[in-house]
Amino acid sequence: MLIDEALSTTRAVRRRLDATRDVPVALVRECVELAMQAPAGSAVARSRFVVVRDPERRRAVARIYSEVYRDSYRESAGYIGRVSRADPAEQRMQERTARSADALERALHEVGTIVIGCLDGARLDGAAAMTSSSLLGGVLPAMWSFMLAARARGLGTCWTTMHLARERDVAEILDIPFERVQQVCLTPLAFTVGTDFRPAVRPGPDEVVHWDGWNTGRSGPEPVRGLLDPDRPDPTP
Repeated sequence: MLIDEALSTTRAVRRRLDATRDVPVALVRECVELAMQAPAGSAVARSRFVVVRDPERRRAVARIYSEVYRDSYRESAGYIGRVSRADPAEQRMQERTARSADALERALHEVGTIVIGCLDGARLDGAAAMTSSSLLGGVLPAMWSFMLAARARGLGTCWTTMHLARERDVAEILDIPFERVQQVCLTPLAFTVGTDFRPAVRPGPDEVVHWDGWNTGRSGPEPVRGLLDPDRPDPTP
């Protein structure tokens, strides 16, 4: 697959995950091998991948995901189904995406492989922005490279942080040393029903590039709300 095609068609796959086909371990290893070529701060590779294939543990992780999704996220102001768009076409797209997000909550129980990207060697709870950016900057690109590699092999993924609202519970299920290893992202991994994925509707370059300084006259997305109150987690899918 050409790199431009992979970059523009690696979508969040939720409703088209084929739970009937097992993902070979060899393909998972290939994706991880490529992912580890991503940037690593100070040339220290801190990215780790917890690949959950054991049915009991996988179901336990999926159950936590569902509980957070249904009991917290669906009722929050940040739920994707509550986001309204002025343009009717964009509103229809928003509603389709909400249905897709709802579908993942059910699909996660069925797929045979769940992958959790982790930062090994530090927890960033309350860390300064520079520290967080530096250390997460060594894990997030690796996770994205993993997803691109999966796409090139006919596999679907979906970036989600939903389970992090109960990260410690998941750590206990998977024997992840919570004090030293921070979970960063979770994705299902499965073959897809069909491979014809299209680019998403996104702002164009002229809407997002600020030349030689910030253009204060340009509008942007609504400010993020509800995520900075530690007493009321508001996870996003």
